[in-house]
Amino acid sequence: ANGVESGVSFLRRINQDTSIRLSGDVVVVGGGNVAADVARAAVRATDGKVTMLSLEQRDEMPAARDEIDEVLEEGIVIENGWGPKEVLKDAKGNVKAIVFKKCTSVFDKDHKFAPVYDEDDTITVACNHVVMSIGQSIQWGGLLEGSKVELGRGNGAVADSLTYQTAEPDIFVGGDVYTGPKFAIDAIAAGREGAISIHRFVQPHSSLTIGRNRREFIALDKDNIKVEQYDNSSRQIPGTRKDIDHKKSFRDAKLPFTEEQVKAETARCLGCGASVVDPNKCIGCGVCTTKCEFNAIKLHRERPECSTMIPSEKKLPYVLGNGAKQALKIKFSKKKEK
Repeated sequence: ANGVESGVSFLRRINQDTSIRLSGDVVVVGGGNVAADVARAAVRATDGKVTMLSLEQRDEMPAARDEIDEVLEEGIVIENGWGPKEVLKDAKGNVKAIVFKKCTSVFDKDHKFAPVYDEDDTITVACNHVVMSIGQSIQWGGLLEGSKVELGRGNGAVADSLTYQTAEPDIFVGGDVYTGPKFAIDAIAAGREGAISIHRFVQPHSSLTIGRNRREFIALDKDNIKVEQYDNSSRQIPGTRKDIDHKKSFRDAKLPFTEEQVKAETARCLGCGASVVDPNKCIGCGVCTTKCEFNAIKLHRERPECSTMIPSEKKLPYVLGNGAKQALKIKFSKKKEK
């Protein structure tokens, strides 16, 4: 129907020309950050009502909490637990309403996306515009014909979680075609790691895995931090400009942090010692162990037989002995040069 548009297409149009106007009510289908962006852009482009409808309940919505708060602050209505069923159009082919069916659950027991609906429980929302800010299906076309690439859940490619290499050795994947619906920054990160893999793949005698950051982090329990120096204050909230109507203007209404807010925000940082070490760059000097105030860093040698390691408390005799030998070498080498 005329008046149905994808979220990305709508945001592209509105960012290229913020003077675009929409007539009548707007329904945004989706509950993620893009849907929130679309809804907030739509409320600035129409005098009608803007409504968001998502499969997820409020606490399950993938949109960030601050995004949801801003959506509600701007008078946008959020209806949870509904999935699109049918778009209704008038005699001219224009949108006149959209029918939603009740979503009874979004995820299965393994927390995988598997929505279940009650087809008999429906609502009809009258509107003039529908913006679909939901996941898209994967259409490979003939791209993988003749390859060994395997497809799994949701028609996504099966690949190694570290290297993103598929069963076809010279094909690497990333983004939604590998993970399914996820944030853009995750796709960007996968693109970077995939590029590293491709670079290594075309180099002779190179490994796809040695020295890679496996991102095997142990998350801090933020509710059980016992370090006295850690400031447990909440995130600072930037102020809002008063000289513009931030509910209707496309200008950024957020003020920068004040000096006091900057100090409070930076005080939240905890030097926990949880850092990533590149094994190709670490020389095992042990300086990091002396700098950690909490004695949280330990050095462990996986292959002690490869070299001789002198503990720091015993280094003086070793350094003096080697220093004397080096001094003699320098002294006699100068005499030979003369």
